[in-house]
Amino acid sequence: MFNNITRRGALALGAGAAGLGLLGQGARAAIPTSSATPPKQEIERGATLRVLRPTKFVDADETIFRENTKKFTDATGVQVRVDFAGWEDLRPQTAVAANTGAGPDVVVAWADDPHIYSDKVLDLTELAGYLGQKYGGWLALPQRFGKKWASEQWIALPMGGSGGPAVYRTSWVKEAGFDTFPTDHDGFLKLSQGLKKNGHPPGFALGNAVGDGNAYCNWLLWSHGGMVVDEQGKVAINSPQTINALKYARELYQTFIPGTLSWGDINNNRAYAAGEIGLTQNGVSMYFSLKNDPKTASISEDTGMARMPLAPGGKMAENVLLLNAMVFKHTKFPNAAKEYLRFMMEAEQYDPWLVGCGGYWSHPLQAYAQSAVWTGDPKLAVYRDTNTVEFWSGYKGPISQASGSVAADYVVVQMFAAASSGQATPEEAVREAERRARRYYR
Repeated sequence: MFNNITRRGALALGAGAAGLGLLGQGARAAIPTSSATPPKQEIERGATLRVLRPTKFVDADETIFRENTKKFTDATGVQVRVDFAGWEDLRPQTAVAANTGAGPDVVVAWADDPHIYSDKVLDLTELAGYLGQKYGGWLALPQRFGKKWASEQWIALPMGGSGGPAVYRTSWVKEAGFDTFPTDHDGFLKLSQGLKKNGHPPGFALGNAVGDGNAYCNWLLWSHGGMVVDEQGKVAINSPQTINALKYARELYQTFIPGTLSWGDINNNRAYAAGEIGLTQNGVSMYFSLKNDPKTASISEDTGMARMPLAPGGKMAENVLLLNAMVFKHTKFPNAAKEYLRFMMEAEQYDPWLVGCGGYWSHPLQAYAQSAVWTGDPKLAVYRDTNTVEFWSGYKGPISQASGSVAADYVVVQMFAAASSGQATPEEAVREAERRARRYYR
């Protein structure tokens, strides 16, 4: 799912968007807007900015991000340096900047990170209010992570999210006896068993993978009604719902291709492209990579995407890897930093980025649901609603330093890995996860 993918695959995604007629200003749909007055942020004389964000996974991500940054410099005279950090390196580099009070002015971080450093970032409430008013309001998950918990104060500006629906070989699913993709756990297990029997096993990451490991394990927990903590922030992971999820995960694991315990964020891409697995979770990148490589184009034609089995109440329970931009208080140019973020989120810049990435970073603002990216290929429709999900890391409790730390420590992922592989019983695995979570929730 991430930056370890071959350069050929990365280039293919950019080419895929171009091939669909999506790249460039000419392909832009009319993004609906409402009248709104931007905040008055007089840029400081001599302002310069440093921006840190995750490294590209698709070439268009970096190319268009840099183009938009240059447009900002041309319009304002503010010189902006953009550094791209490896996905696993972003959090350590962010921590250094926060703790030393030096380094980047703006960090396009992971979802929880601004909440870890909430006392060290600027208030972005006025800016978020303007963008919400102009672009139809913020979607559910971005609101959760943009605002400081239990308040209307925005401490970050969500820029997009990568979702994790099921990705599967349509013909192999039919061979396993399913004309439509199952939306319940029993059907999903039977499908997985059928795929394995036919030599096309599923494969889901159980390693410490920022995207795919969290995507699979959080889905297991949430879709069974489990949670890390309750509404008050009391550790509640040791529950019948979690035990049921762990038992289910152990049974599902028996259908997997060998080796998933050590899978990172690229292994399922490679296994799927090689025809070794018939079912996984992924963002749009894998599909476009397959579609635009002549050697794998036939696989993309046979690829479908669908919601993973739902949580109680019929709710989508897929994990989202959210980009969440923050401005550190140590910046010498706060107005320039805020103006930079506003500029990057305006339709003239944001929609070409969204389209160029093929919807890889799904929009946080409702108006961008009208983007051309969601109509260029019908298969992408499942990704359009990525940021409407109502679950978050640390669900059901406050988004805080504790929830961010539990996520960064892979407590949930390692719990499922231990129980799935038989290294621990479900009861032993959940007790260990409970103990580890309590180290952060005191």
